[in-house]
Amino acid sequence: MDFLKKLGIEGVNAGTSTGRNYLESKNQITSYTPVDGKTIANVTTTTREQYEEVVQASQEAFKVWREMPAPQRGEIVRQIGDKLREFKEPLGKLVTYEMGKIYQEGLGEVQEMI
Repeated sequence: MDFLKKLGIEGVNAGTSTGRNYLESKNQITSYTPVDGKTIANVTTTTREQYEEVVQASQEAFKVWREMPAPQRGEIVRQIGDKLREFKEPLGKLVTYEMGKIYQEGLGEVQEMI
C-alpha cells in the first residue's frame, strides 16, 4: 500500500518516543484493519520504566517550551500544520484503512488535527 510507504510505516514500527529517541521492547502489538481483517503493521511496546523515561523527557521539554517566546512556539505549531497538510492524503487513507471510515471522514480527521 503506497500510502503506508509515504508515511514511513513498515512491517514493525517503534511505538514510543521521548522526542529524541525511540524506545521499544521485544513485544509487539499487531494492528488490523476492519476493512478486510489484514495486518496493517506491528508496533513495538515498551516497559513501565521506559514510559517513565518518556514522562521525564516530556517534563523537561515542557520547561523549555514554556520559556520559549509565543511567536517562536507559534512558528513551530505552524510547521507541524504544514507537515500535516503535506501528508494529508496518505494520513486520510491511513485513518480510512485503520478505522474503517470512508475516505472523506479520514480526510476530515486529518483536517481537525491541522
